[in-house]
Amino acid sequence: MSTQPETPAPTEEPAPVTPTPRTPGPGADVRGDTGGAGGAGAEGAGAGGGTEDAGDSAGELAEDGSGAGSDAGGAPAGEGDGEGSVGDLAAGDAPVSGEGGVPAAGEGDAAGKAQLSEAAAELAAQRVERERIARRKAEREQAIEAGTKLSGKAADLLAAVRAVESGQKPTATVFAAPEPAPRPAAAEPARVPRPTPAEAPAPGAVDSVRRVLGEGGAPDTLAPQVAAALGEDAGERLRADPWLLLRVSGVRPEQADGFARALLGAACAPDDERRGRAVTGWLLEQAAVAGHTVLEMPTLLAALGRQGVPDPEEAVQNAVAEAEALVFEDALDPTAPRPAPGQESTNENDDGDNDEGEGEGEGEERPVRVLVGLERYALAEESLADGLARLINSVPKGDGSADAWERAADSARGSAAELLRAVGTGALVLHTGGEASLVEPATLLRTATGAGLRAWAAAHTDAGRDRFARLLADDAAASVATVAGLLTGAEGPGRDADGALALDLLVVLDAPQLDVEGAALLVESLPDGARLVLAGDPGVLWSAGPGRVFADLLAARVCPQISSRVPDPGPLGELVSGIGVGELNQVDAPGKEVVIVPVRDAGEAVHRTVQLVADSVPRAIGVPTEETQVITPGHGGAAGTRALNAALKERLNPGPGRFGGFDPGDRVAHSPAPGRTVTGTVVKADAEGLHLTCAGGATVVVAKERVERDVRHGWAITAHQAAGARWPAVVVVLPGDAAQALNRPWVYTAFGRAERHLSVVHGVEQALARAVGEVPAKPRTTRLPVLLAPQVPATVG
Repeated sequence: MSTQPETPAPTEEPAPVTPTPRTPGPGADVRGDTGGAGGAGAEGAGAGGGTEDAGDSAGELAEDGSGAGSDAGGAPAGEGDGEGSVGDLAAGDAPVSGEGGVPAAGEGDAAGKAQLSEAAAELAAQRVERERIARRKAEREQAIEAGTKLSGKAADLLAAVRAVESGQKPTATVFAAPEPAPRPAAAEPARVPRPTPAEAPAPGAVDSVRRVLGEGGAPDTLAPQVAAALGEDAGERLRADPWLLLRVSGVRPEQADGFARALLGAACAPDDERRGRAVTGWLLEQAAVAGHTVLEMPTLLAALGRQGVPDPEEAVQNAVAEAEALVFEDALDPTAPRPAPGQESTNENDDGDNDEGEGEGEGEERPVRVLVGLERYALAEESLADGLARLINSVPKGDGSADAWERAADSARGSAAELLRAVGTGALVLHTGGEASLVEPATLLRTATGAGLRAWAAAHTDAGRDRFARLLADDAAASVATVAGLLTGAEGPGRDADGALALDLLVVLDAPQLDVEGAALLVESLPDGARLVLAGDPGVLWSAGPGRVFADLLAARVCPQISSRVPDPGPLGELVSGIGVGELNQVDAPGKEVVIVPVRDAGEAVHRTVQLVADSVPRAIGVPTEETQVITPGHGGAAGTRALNAALKERLNPGPGRFGGFDPGDRVAHSPAPGRTVTGTVVKADAEGLHLTCAGGATVVVAKERVERDVRHGWAITAHQAAGARWPAVVVVLPGDAAQALNRPWVYTAFGRAERHLSVVHGVEQALARAVGEVPAKPRTTRLPVLLAPQVPATVG
């Protein structure tokens, strides 16, 4: 990096805006008065989102690197400083105590069993044991079914899943019950996955919830969210199970505990089945916010223990029994052959009555891991794997012979020719490269369109769509849409008679931003025989939603992979390319393409940032203020987005904030959906809501009841909000308290948003080089490679 410091014209230094300092690490971005988006949030919700860095709500899951602490996610709307409250509850309230507790729901059966005589109990146990031994001997004559080689807690939990799938509810003796029938195959999902807006809760449901919340000391402003989450009988359900409050974004277990104590009184016990079940679901939700589609069982059990759940295994079992979670058993090596019948055990005297030595004589069994996940994301990942396998294994339509594709490849050069050849012979192709490599998908789209194919490209943002369209000839520029517009039918070719997208080739740009749900919808919408090209830069931050689709497919090697050899030009391209391979290089920047601005503290960082945006960059670089974007690691802290936006508004567009804190001319970041952010400018406000002009010239009206949740000032945003967009000039702010939040993908993404000029307000000293060289992306637990392995053979291309 160039170390030439920026020397702005002397100015009188205004008092910087410095709210209470807070390290952008495990912090929360909540609205303390409403309990909105608590500290679980990782960035990804865009303008209404939580913190960029992992929140502490499920951060305990990340101690081994696989928990809910991540730099991506889909936090719900809200802001604040992490003190989110429910009524008068303090965020530090201890978990629910057992004082005055009474048996919780589901404890009646246990009490009845306790009344059995010791003799009767012994006879029952012997009968169960004989049945188990007989069953094990019978199994030796059959092929081993997945999961039957497990023992201990993993086997118990897997048995609970099977019991639920057969319509039973696990009891204390369910693990000794005969094995249920195999799980039926999931029905094929609908071919036309058109998202439908959620209906507003009925006023009566909201009123009933408001009354219950008042009785428990919670703010009635949560009532619409609770009613939307729990349905028409939300009030009755919340009264019967106060921990259902955890289904509202931003509410934490200690807050739900306080609500339950106020509502239930003496009936509130620490081992209440309802609490364990709710906390299990809450932890899985926080894991999804952090990007995981599933969690490994030991990780989940440890996190439940830290949340004060006395019996974590029982809590998971209850969540599975109520269909609030699913358990999976995945082979650590999906390609390893299954043991042949009769080879699973070499101990002829093993009658199954010694659990501790159960596996001592058993030979070749595939090592497995037990995973737990929410049905929503787990089934989306399975649907995605099935859809990708369908595409890969289908024969491309008669849309031109291989010779035609070969002739087109001969007319191209380098990696563009390789891309054309790969698409000519394969249904799924991965294309990797930086911004300059977009010329290769553009060449592909022009070639396919010229050959008469129904070829389309889809970007994640309007700005990305417009940027790619400029690379195309006039006849192909109209064939570019956004992913959301393609799925909803607002853009794109429309649907055929079968409900599939009417196209032969789809190129998806910025593919790392695809999460499992969006990718599943997209793949399911493609007709048999269509070709799919996923193009993107593997070095950028992963998707805001759960999953790491592009990275998983690259690792699985189930299709051709074409790496572009087109480098990003200039000093900025050299700097970003080095970061991508873990090197923070010094680059020559004779035109001030890269400028380092050292600062001592967060207050100076805010002051210098305002000075750069308002004066130095327009004067020295020639990029106007409205085309300069500030990027910082998180929303909170003394130099987070809130502090920077307050200072920038005061300098660039001062005003009273008459329209929900906004004035005409304010730059804003609008989050139309979790994980999506578009920048724009406030035009006016009226009875309809806040009128915005967004990137690409689109006009958006945000309803007044959604302004607080979906819109925030946008002179300064986070790297996740900036992903997929580029600006002529970018100012990246790295205050000293941001050091722990930095990693290589974050730096790569933030620095790579600049087209002509990059200023780095540098206060982290050696932490920047250390993050680039030593801190990779935080891991995410997913199942896509394991699900694809049995369906698609691995390739070497």
